[in-house]
Amino acid sequence: MTDENISTSITIAAPAGAVFEVLADPSSHAAIDGTGWVRESLDGVPLTATGQIFRMAMFHENHPDKDYEMANKVVAFEPARAIAWEPGQDMAKDGNLSFGGWIWRYDLAPAGPSATDVTLSYDWSAVPAQLREYISFPPFEPAHLDNSLRNLAELVDARG
Repeated sequence: MTDENISTSITIAAPAGAVFEVLADPSSHAAIDGTGWVRESLDGVPLTATGQIFRMAMFHENHPDKDYEMANKVVAFEPARAIAWEPGQDMAKDGNLSFGGWIWRYDLAPAGPSATDVTLSYDWSAVPAQLREYISFPPFEPAHLDNSLRNLAELVDARG
């Protein structure tokens, strides 16, 4: 962990391709997150490439609208190796997305023939100062990442 990045790792008893498949399915993100903040996929399509935008319904008690939408840009897509996205929003409601500067990233590495080491990182080093005035980073306890990886492991096992 640095001042602007936290990460944690787990070994999941499944091949990297199976883990990646769950991560590339936005409909599984609410279950991976587990906080109730991430709701459902609004696009209903899997992630397939860097640059892809996928939208998620969200909820947070401290958000001005409570229910809101995030438009995430895929910034890394390497099947069975890495996947990452940067959350953003259409703040002006004009179709132009702005991104907050934080990134969710999963790195996968084989740990034998049927296991995968998964590292989840949350990096907020590119968040501009004006946004930091309104949002404390990270906006959750570091244990959230551990919980998310356990949820991921359960989902991968259930899809077995």
